[in-house]
Amino acid sequence: MNIIVQKYGGSSVADANKIKNVANRIKKRVLQNYKLVVIVSAPGKTTDQLIKFAKEVSSNPEPREMDMLLATGEQMSVALLSMALKEINIKAKSFNAFQLNIQTTEHHTKARIKDIDEKIILKNLQEYDVIVVAGFQGINQHSDITTLGRGGSDTTAVAIAAKLKAPCEIYSDVDGIYTCDPRIHPNAKKHSYITYDDVLELASLGAKVLHSRAVELAKKYNITLLCASSFNESEGTMVVNNLPEWLEEPVVTGATITKNELKVTLLNLPKDQSIISKIFDEVSEKNLNVDMISIVSSNDKMFLSFSILEEQREDFEKVVQKALDDLKEWNLSYNGNFSKLSIVGIGMRTAPGVASRFFKALSKINIIPELVTTSEIKISALVPREKAEQALKEIITEFGL
Repeated sequence: MNIIVQKYGGSSVADANKIKNVANRIKKRVLQNYKLVVIVSAPGKTTDQLIKFAKEVSSNPEPREMDMLLATGEQMSVALLSMALKEINIKAKSFNAFQLNIQTTEHHTKARIKDIDEKIILKNLQEYDVIVVAGFQGINQHSDITTLGRGGSDTTAVAIAAKLKAPCEIYSDVDGIYTCDPRIHPNAKKHSYITYDDVLELASLGAKVLHSRAVELAKKYNITLLCASSFNESEGTMVVNNLPEWLEEPVVTGATITKNELKVTLLNLPKDQSIISKIFDEVSEKNLNVDMISIVSSNDKMFLSFSILEEQREDFEKVVQKALDDLKEWNLSYNGNFSKLSIVGIGMRTAPGVASRFFKALSKINIIPELVTTSEIKISALVPREKAEQALKEIITEFGL
C-alpha cells in the first residue's frame, strides 16, 4: 500500500471552491494508485472567529471549554472535504481525534501528542482511498478534547506520517520556504531544500513556516517534508536532515523579525544564583517564553535583563511578584517598541566573520542593539521596532538572501 500524508491549511479550505480544488488535487494522487491520509485545518479565519465569539460570552473562558469549541472548526473541514471527494467519486471517510484515538497530554490549548493508533487508519485505508483527519486536536486520558496550539495541524500530519512511515506534504497559500518574508522583501529567495535545524530555528523565531513541534517530530523520525502551495503546481521546498551533496551550503539560510517585544530589567537583585533559578522556575511553570537573557553584576547586586512578548507582560508580572515576594528593594522596568531581528544558518558553524557582517549591516542605519544572543547557527538582536524592517533589508543585502 503506497501511502502519502497530506496537510491542507485553513486558507486552502476557506470556501466551497477551494475545498473542491483540494478534492481535485487529492483525486489526481488517488488515480496514481496512492492511498491518502489528509489532515485539514479549520476553514479560513474560523478559529479566530470562534475565539472572538468565546470572549463575547465570557471574560475568561475555561481552557477545557475553549478546546471543545475550537475543535469544531477542523470537524467542519473534514466533513466538507469528505463530501467534496465523494461528489467526484473518491471513496473517502472523515475522522476526528476521538475516532482515531489521538492521545495527548493533559494541557488544554497547548497539548502534545503522546500516541496515535495507526491500526485504525490502516484498517480504513483497506476500504477507503482517502482518510480525512481533523488536525490540531486530540484527547487526553479523561477523554476530553484537547488542542495542540497554533499550527497544530502540522504536528498532527507529521505524527501520523511518522506512525505510518510515510512521506508528508504540507500545503498552504505559500509555495515554499523563503529566506525571509516575501511580503517584506519581494525578491526573497525560495529554498529548494532546507534542513530541519534551520527550519526549527526559523519557526522558534516566529517565522510562519512550519509548527516547531512538527519539525521536531520530522527530525526525530526522519520524515521528509514537502512544503508547497495548494493553489499552483510550482515546486515547493523539501525539508531534510542533510542537504544534497551537490547543493552548496549557505552561510545564512534565513532572516526573521519577531514584533512586539519588550525588554524587561530586574534591578537591585541580591547576588544570589538561587534567585535567578527561582525566577526561571516560575517562568517555566507558567509556560512563558523568555529570550535574550543578560546578567550583569555590580558589587553585591545583580541586574537581570531579557525580552518577552508584549502580550505576556501581565502574566510575567505575576510570576516575578511570586518569585521575589520575600525580597525588598528590587525594581522591575519595561522598555517597549522593540522587535527581535535574527539570522539563521547551519553554515554559520564553519564560516568566520558572520557576526561582524551582521553588526556592520545594523551600523549602516545607526542601530545599537539593546540585547544580543547567539548560538552555533543563530544571531538575534533586539532593535527599535520602527527600524526593524529597514534593518532586515540591510541584512538581506549583506548576506545575499
